[in-house]
Amino acid sequence: MIEELRRHGYRLSPGTLYPMLRGMEEKGYLRSIEKRSGRRFWREYRATATGRKELAGAKAKLRELFHELIEG
Repeated sequence: MIEELRRHGYRLSPGTLYPMLRGMEEKGYLRSIEKRSGRRFWREYRATATGRKELAGAKAKLRELFHELIEG
């Protein structure tokens, strides 16, 4: 995820990203499962129905703001 964000111009450290993901999980926007391959462990995150609903709402607000800035 950090590499994908970096390709889009965002520079986040694991110390910034992972607490944000945990916070979103605590709020019910994400759920995660722990994966393992040999000695390597990681978490996979998926949006919950609540998370998808919140994302749609945030997109609508951002779209509205964008139109106000461009048209105004």
